[in-house]
Amino acid sequence: MLPSQTISLTIPRNWVDLYETIWKPDYFPKWIGALSETTLEQDGTWWKIVGAESAKKIRFTDHNPYGVMDRYVDTGFGKETVVPMRVVGNEEGSEVLVTIFRQPFTSEEKFAKEIATVQQDLQRLHTLLTT
Repeated sequence: MLPSQTISLTIPRNWVDLYETIWKPDYFPKWIGALSETTLEQDGTWWKIVGAESAKKIRFTDHNPYGVMDRYVDTGFGKETVVPMRVVGNEEGSEVLVTIFRQPFTSEEKFAKEIATVQQDLQRLHTLLTT
């Protein structure tokens, strides 16, 4: 089993409304820093990241009534990395949860940077939706 860290952020918005706003793949570049300078082009069930340093593809969980927004990244090395994401209700608001798995051979330092990046991304999402 891989070590993991789940990062969450509260957003003062109904969870269904929030999910319906952010679940579409073309919304992700608006708040994920690594995708902000890229575009996503659909290629079947995958989305190509155009403009990234290396050729990558992402597959997203289909729209669903549960707030599940997992994404699967194909880095081109024959391995798919999963990034589980959930939007869950928290009274009148929502919790957005993203789980990061520490991949084999990833140093503690790099894993800590990945966690910090997700925290920044979630803060960007919060700002985008509340200002």
